Amino acid sequence: MYGVVLLLIVAILSLLITRIATIALTATGMARPAARFQARSALSGVGFTTNESEAVVAHPARRRIIMTLMLVGSVGLATSIAGILGGMVGGTPSAGDRLVRGLVLVAGLALVYVVSTSRRVDRRLSKLIGRALARFTDLDVRDYAALLHVAGEYEVKEMVATPEAWTTGRTLGELRLRDEGVLVLGIVRADGSYLGVPDKHTRIEVGDTLILYGRDSRFVELTARQAGAAGDRAHDLAVVDGAGTDSVAR
Repeated sequence: MYGVVLLLIVAILSLLITRIATIALTATGMARPAARFQARSALSGVGFTTNESEAVVAHPARRRIIMTLMLVGSVGLATSIAGILGGMVGGTPSAGDRLVRGLVLVAGLALVYVVSTSRRVDRRLSKLIGRALARFTDLDVRDYAALLHVAGEYEVKEMVATPEAWTTGRTLGELRLRDEGVLVLGIVRADGSYLGVPDKHTRIEVGDTLILYGRDSRFVELTARQAGAAGDRAHDLAVVDGAGTDSVAR
């Protein structure tokens, strides 16, 4: 009976550990299905070469989570085997003992399956684990480069609004930077305050730092663009060229 009980305990702990790792990976910006798959793969020791796996290896926080899962998985497997073998060494069980052990094992595994597939348990457990991770860890290390698909010549840049800059003194609606393939992700005001997801009515003031996303080549010209008619013509040419409009959603 000792081996059966130990096997059930390992199964329950594996379920709990996988759930914790899934939530931890989700906290780094991974989608929940991908996080669940990577957690189960690492704990079981089964390796798969996928895009998500490459994203895990390239991310320090995710890599630490997966390495911990691999270690826990190897220790749990060894413990399970040792426990089962230890239970078998204790002598040959009678037919009644074998039946009881079989029933306990089947009932225990059925309970583990029900708990693992229960949405209610998943929601409550996820909330509890999420609160614990937020309090005792620092896992909100999102892979913003991957989330924004920063690759090739697409980058996130900062641009300071100087007095002579074309952007200074205008609202985002008047600037129409999106038409050039440039998105304004946020603005750091001159007083240090931060404005996230600014709308078309937001006015750019001297000293503001714009957080922009788009083509690097577009930033070079935009940063040097001066106020006045010449700057307006440069904007019109950029809109006609359609720089970045195939990749930046309107």
